[in-house]
Amino acid sequence: MSVESKKPREACCSKLKLFLASLAFVYFAKAFGGAYMKSSITQIERRFDIPSSLIGVIDGSFEMGNLLVIAFVSYFGAKLHRPRLIGIGCVIMAAGSFLIALPHLLQGPYKYETSVSHNKDVNSTESILPCLSNHSMTEADDTPDLETKTACEKAAGSSMWIYVFLGNMLRGIGETPVMPLGVSYLDDFSREENTPFYLACIHTVGILGPMFGFMLGSYLAKIYVDIGSVDLDSITINYKDSRWVGAWWLGFIVTGTLILLSSIPFWFLPKSLPKQGQEQSESKSKSTELATVAEQENFLPEENQEQEEKEKPVTFQELAKDFIPSLKRLFRNSIFSLMILTYLVAVNGFIGMITFKPKYLEQIYGQSASKAIFLIGILNLPAVALGIITGGFVLKRFKLGVIGAARVSISASVGSFCLLAIQVFIRCENAEVAGLTVSYQGAPQVSYNPQTLLSQCNMGCSCSMKHWDPVCAYNGMTYTSPCLAGCQTSTGTGKEMVFHNCTCVGEMMTPGMNMSAVLGQCPRKSDCDRIFKIYMALSVVGSFISACGGTPGYIVLLRSIQQDLKSLALGMQTLIVRTLGGIPPPIYFGALIDRTCLKWGTKQCGGRGACRLYDADAFRMTFMGLITGLYFLANMLWGGLYIKIVKRQKKLALRNQAKENGQEGNGAVNGHANISIAKNKEDEERRGEESTI
Repeated sequence: MSVESKKPREACCSKLKLFLASLAFVYFAKAFGGAYMKSSITQIERRFDIPSSLIGVIDGSFEMGNLLVIAFVSYFGAKLHRPRLIGIGCVIMAAGSFLIALPHLLQGPYKYETSVSHNKDVNSTESILPCLSNHSMTEADDTPDLETKTACEKAAGSSMWIYVFLGNMLRGIGETPVMPLGVSYLDDFSREENTPFYLACIHTVGILGPMFGFMLGSYLAKIYVDIGSVDLDSITINYKDSRWVGAWWLGFIVTGTLILLSSIPFWFLPKSLPKQGQEQSESKSKSTELATVAEQENFLPEENQEQEEKEKPVTFQELAKDFIPSLKRLFRNSIFSLMILTYLVAVNGFIGMITFKPKYLEQIYGQSASKAIFLIGILNLPAVALGIITGGFVLKRFKLGVIGAARVSISASVGSFCLLAIQVFIRCENAEVAGLTVSYQGAPQVSYNPQTLLSQCNMGCSCSMKHWDPVCAYNGMTYTSPCLAGCQTSTGTGKEMVFHNCTCVGEMMTPGMNMSAVLGQCPRKSDCDRIFKIYMALSVVGSFISACGGTPGYIVLLRSIQQDLKSLALGMQTLIVRTLGGIPPPIYFGALIDRTCLKWGTKQCGGRGACRLYDADAFRMTFMGLITGLYFLANMLWGGLYIKIVKRQKKLALRNQAKENGQEGNGAVNGHANISIAKNKEDEERRGEESTI
């Protein structure tokens, strides 16, 4: 081959490698942004004082945006300039991230709820009298009139969460072209044997995104929301407090900038490239084209123009005529339908778990939001990545077929389910909060109502029962406010404030002992750390085992569909799983979790805010019980699916054996379940011809 012919090929390959590197960077950036969004759920909930059910709607808006344009992008995108469409998608994603951060700039500083007006003067001593103050704090419990409330909400920016909802939806719209158009472009212009390796590279880089996203979320959760605009010494709460809001907005500026940078190379890539290695083996390239599956041909309008456009003019009427029968054929395939149902149930459990797991670690094991997010990013996500790679390696190493892949997948599913079931029973004791989880005398609280916050020790203090401003007494019990602890005086400022002569603390202590309390909730009992380590170990091993079944499960799905329906099948799987598996779980998980709340926060303008304290046992049974139930159902469906796959493979084996032995009649009947309608007709015609002969 001459030097001249080598040059364009090298240029083509370098452009393909540029596309590969750019696509890998986009995969990393979008996964980074998506994971950061998940890690910021708790911070956004607290900042806008909204319940978990509403935060579920905000979280689901990404899938809503994705579904709005997925059909349009998948079909028309293949006929347009794919790299530029991916670039446009990245710009839209970046705009969405910036829009999410916008409310921080439009709102005033964050005002957390507190029951006392904390003094900023360092020189003052004993200036605050929580219980003995002359003014009545019951006024704070009164509901403000509608006009006052509306004016206050306008000033506080209570509806600013809508920007977060719309921004997340924009992120979903922008993410849509990346996967279908990026993978198809790579598949079209790379050697067939190189495509799996290229895809593996992209996904490996993409796996790093969630790890970095959760680590950034953990770091920013420790930084106060209004960093740079308020005096941090005047802040009386720390990052472990349930009212604390981290610098959530800063992360969206970082992720938006990264996604914007990732879009740059796509504006300089061509619409199409010569097929990789085409000059070396033209005949091989032609045979590869013939062997290519139906979805690849759909993404190559230029190469198939003469044949494709003559046979099927691109009109909606023609598409509709072909679409409905294909859809009927697809869903008549019982294995495909059952597979979609299994995926749907499992994805419901997974999405619900990943959305609210940081909150679960906070409420059940007393971890801070920052630590919970960090542990998920540094332990669970690498275990998932390793599991996906291990599953693929097992398939390749042992050259497993459909039944082998199904066995690996169902074994992984059952194994992870068993570990999940054990996690349901691993718990720490409820946080001891007087009047909520225990009585003021330390006995377990049977039921809660606002009146249980009152006791003989604080009856004369005229305390507000709506506010959450916890203090930790030296007896190890948390009180919902200094006033409800019956504290008479205070010293110090900011986080160092100490309350003295707390009458309610004295009820549980022998006379003469320390009756002081400090700001914040009391830490959990010492054995809770040991229990938490056991839970995390089981969670990490469970994540690894569950992920091992991911790749084999996908192979089973691909092998259970006729070649000409594969593109439609994957599109329908994405549509159904994202619609019913991505949007509803955060909403119904959030609504059920809200029902376990013991103490709701109070908004700046009155009304119910975000939850401050949950009934740990009710939360655990609701959250883990729901996930376990969904995974149990998924395992039952996997069992039925496995039986169907084995039966189909047996029929196929009998048919092939019958073909070899010349018993076409019985073979065709036995093989009927696994072949397409077109092949059945051919077999029938062939049998008819042979019988005639």
